[in-house]
Amino acid sequence: MARIVLIEDSPTDRAVFIQWLTKAGHEVFEAGNAEDGLKLVHELDPRPQLVLMDVVLPGMSGFQATRALNRDETTKGIPVIIVSTKAMETDKAWGLRQGASAYMVKPPREDELIAQINELVS
Repeated sequence: MARIVLIEDSPTDRAVFIQWLTKAGHEVFEAGNAEDGLKLVHELDPRPQLVLMDVVLPGMSGFQATRALNRDETTKGIPVIIVSTKAMETDKAWGLRQGASAYMVKPPREDELIAQINELVS
């Protein structure tokens, strides 16, 4: 079981991801925007083992938040999976360049998302 911070502004997507993650045995903490998500990552003790990040968020984007996590000494070791509707190869390349460990296009398949998470937290 992993501690996961989910940063997603869509209530529908958030509910689906929480259902999948809890069913797979993970503990989920949620935020509706990047600023609250970053604060949550820093406040959790122990730190989360993974962040599931949307890109299109109110205020700070998921790309900016991923970059912030990777530049911070206390959080740079936490893997980030970006899950976004932005499906162009340039978006994926940019997300990975910001420090994401993986990039998946919405809607991901449940089994593929859980497999990717389990690979990164094992």
